[in-house]
Amino acid sequence: MNYPLASIDTAALQHNLQQARRFAPNSRIMSVIKANGYGHGLLPIANALLETDAYAVARLDEAVLLRQGGINHAIVVLEGMHTREQFQCAIDQQITPVLHLAEHVELLLKCNGQVPFCWLMLETGMHRLGIPAEALRLAKQQLNSAGYTDQQLGLMSHFANSDLLDDSRNSAQISVMRQLVTETGLSACMANSAAIISLPDAHYQWVRPGLMLYGVSPFNEQSAKDLGLKPVMQLRSTLIATQLLKPGDQVGYGGEWTATKATRMGVVSCGYGDGYHRHLSNRGNVIIRDRLLPVIGRVSMDTICIDLEHCPAAMPGDEVLLWGSTQLPVEQVAMSAGTIAYELLSVLTQRVHRDYCDGQS
Repeated sequence: MNYPLASIDTAALQHNLQQARRFAPNSRIMSVIKANGYGHGLLPIANALLETDAYAVARLDEAVLLRQGGINHAIVVLEGMHTREQFQCAIDQQITPVLHLAEHVELLLKCNGQVPFCWLMLETGMHRLGIPAEALRLAKQQLNSAGYTDQQLGLMSHFANSDLLDDSRNSAQISVMRQLVTETGLSACMANSAAIISLPDAHYQWVRPGLMLYGVSPFNEQSAKDLGLKPVMQLRSTLIATQLLKPGDQVGYGGEWTATKATRMGVVSCGYGDGYHRHLSNRGNVIIRDRLLPVIGRVSMDTICIDLEHCPAAMPGDEVLLWGSTQLPVEQVAMSAGTIAYELLSVLTQRVHRDYCDGQS
């Protein structure tokens, strides 16, 4: 077996899709598979989620890859297009843009043909991508005048704080969207994973789960297990060497860990070149033979070092779990690294082998 290895459970992915439907039973599902399917693999994840109603990616090239891979579902490009050529490609490939600048409408209308649907991104309070309400009304009029019916248009927005339960800013954003939905009668899509779970007033006709599809909780206060989600990825590698350290021996670059007693140390084939976060130096943990063991010394490009004191039977060739179990969920690893699970998953590099299975072995 080639290591490091990301074992990806497509049955868990499908379970999490159905869990999203349970949270939002009256909404259609736009599955977010951007950033190489959050590091899980773009096309394999798309093919495992064929029961979804649409896909969402960040950029046009991701959408084109899906079309070339035989995906015929609606595909939404969240960052939108930025040139006339890109809009023409979207028309030719029947890809759905999100329009978040007034200039996007002008570029789209200079092209030959129509895209199947347009999402108009409404600025509701995040102040990242979005058209203020007044400008959005004008954009809608321009599109209607050019032959786009209201059935081909929708309103989209994005929460800035939906992972913060009972945050008043969420209600303020919902209020802005509700006003435009009431006024225009257009379909709407606002709820990400956290809002799907905690803000039913934001469900509307469409929801777009991302993180929850991969079995990760969007909340610090609730685990994935609490929410009925199953982890999709297990990141695993192998123990490639062991050493006996004497008191005073230093481990790794910079000598940032020093043995205070005779210590058995193990070396694992995984490092920041694979996407294992460097901030896990002297802070991370792994599992070997069902024992939780600490990372010692700096994470290097290809390897990490482990204190084997509490697993004396560990031998080269043993499998090492880096994340993806109830004992060591990716959320916990991310917290140790001072980051979020989104980053750990999405920065996993291509030299990590992906193995897709219908139920983890």
